[in-house]
Amino acid sequence: MEHSIALVTGTTSGVGHEAARLLATNGYRQIIVTGRRLARVQETAAQLAAQTRTQVFTPLELELDEPTSVQSALAELVKRGQPIDFLLLNAGMVPGKQRVITAAGVEASQAPLIGHHQLAVGLLRANLLSPNARIVIASAEPARGGVPMFKYTDVDALAAKYHGGDLAAAMEALLRNGPNVKYVPNNAYADAKLIVAWWAAALARRLPSGMAVYAVSPGAATATKVSRKASLAVKYLFIPLANLIPGMNQTPDTAARRYLQAAEFGTDVSGQFFASAQGKFSGPIEAQRHPHLLDGANQEAAWQAVVNVSGVNLSNLASFSPNIVQNSSKLARQP
Repeated sequence: MEHSIALVTGTTSGVGHEAARLLATNGYRQIIVTGRRLARVQETAAQLAAQTRTQVFTPLELELDEPTSVQSALAELVKRGQPIDFLLLNAGMVPGKQRVITAAGVEASQAPLIGHHQLAVGLLRANLLSPNARIVIASAEPARGGVPMFKYTDVDALAAKYHGGDLAAAMEALLRNGPNVKYVPNNAYADAKLIVAWWAAALARRLPSGMAVYAVSPGAATATKVSRKASLAVKYLFIPLANLIPGMNQTPDTAARRYLQAAEFGTDVSGQFFASAQGKFSGPIEAQRHPHLLDGANQEAAWQAVVNVSGVNLSNLASFSPNIVQNSSKLARQP
């Protein structure tokens, strides 16, 4: 793939910042860097320019929790009219002890996926992804299972018990942390990253020929701000242990290189989730073949749940508005 234009979310610190820097050193001629506030992302662009001694960074304000901000960012990208070759959906949040629900009614650790969905679909509808574009979205090791202190929800059981077997309704309950979902920070994070992996698989089936999407775990990289609101167990037990045990942790630079590696993958592995080998949190990434990740019904249900919550489908982007997002529970379910 020609290294031309990239867009990276969550670039003001951590793995996203390192990914933007590495893209510049790998020859991208323009890198659109985003953050919640324009002044901060302008600062980031200047820092990256100084670090890399290049002038390829373009700041763009993008608050993924706010549909109007996503709309504004899309409008600015449409005005520029330059197709994106590499879309890196890196921004994320490790949830804290107290549950946080956004103004759009989404649990905080799930909210980045909603914003990323709105952004990706908006770019597709505006023909602002190049014919051979690569999309990488950040997932995490807990999505595969087997990570101490993190457990994802049995969606089939949740659907059977509370939603008449409707998987999409059960996933929507997870996105919103609804009344039948107990809030456990680490489990909410595992659920968020598993839904990301399912969403990527469903998106792969909807992309034009030539494009590809991958969910990628950057692996453990504790020297970032992503865990600033994490539970005490993660901050004072899991992270210190990860720092002590060889192979359990890595630098943000090493983590970011996973994203760039995936950007070179072919369409034959589009939709797959790449993470460390079972029992590891760093090292080479490999396609995860766990049955729960490959469940087509759950993949499609995740897509539908995100559509229901965001109000945005590949066939109805024109109707995207904050009112639709806030009232998405009233929307008829679409096939």
